[in-house]
Amino acid sequence: MALSLKARSVFLGAPGAGKGTQAKEVAATCALAHISTGDMLRAEVAQGTELGKQAKGFMDLGKLVPDDVIIGMVQKRIALPDANAWILDGFPRTVVQAEALDRSLPKAQALSHVVYFAVPEKVLFGRLTGRRTCSKCGAIWHVETKPTKVQGICDACGGTTVQRSDDHPDKINQRLVEYRTLTEPLLAYYRGRNLLRELDANRAPAIIFKELLQLMQ
Repeated sequence: MALSLKARSVFLGAPGAGKGTQAKEVAATCALAHISTGDMLRAEVAQGTELGKQAKGFMDLGKLVPDDVIIGMVQKRIALPDANAWILDGFPRTVVQAEALDRSLPKAQALSHVVYFAVPEKVLFGRLTGRRTCSKCGAIWHVETKPTKVQGICDACGGTTVQRSDDHPDKINQRLVEYRTLTEPLLAYYRGRNLLRELDANRAPAIIFKELLQLMQ
């Protein structure tokens, strides 16, 4: 089963819902561009750019980066030649961002699907506190459900695995509060446009992946 190369999808869900992991898998399988605003921002921070410096203060506090910064970054990315078909992971996070995205897309390149990854909050908290990310290749691990063979060393590339600053318990609580306040209204926004597809993401990744491909047909 393969997705149309013209697919333009948004993956929505709370932090830790698994949307980033699934976005990478679907994009690799179906030759779609995986556009992760989180990855883009962390790269800017690591490179010490002006945008990275602006974003770091918000990210360290577990807060969302301002709309104008994110919108400009995404508009620039989807204008690149490889972005005829894509998955947006981590954007939009507010209705303002969603409306800006709609204005940015020509009618011929309108959104195809919006998939909501539904996971109970208590499950999200456990996923996030145990999550570890490779500082070299970006691979994601978990101390309980997906541990590395050697603690602190990435199985994929041998890099060091670290806990992101926004995955500490106090930051997680802040992120979930902001998600409920700012991002959940997007569900009503996209449901009203008949684009929303809900996915039970509290299951094994392989099962989620299979159902995800079916939802996006």
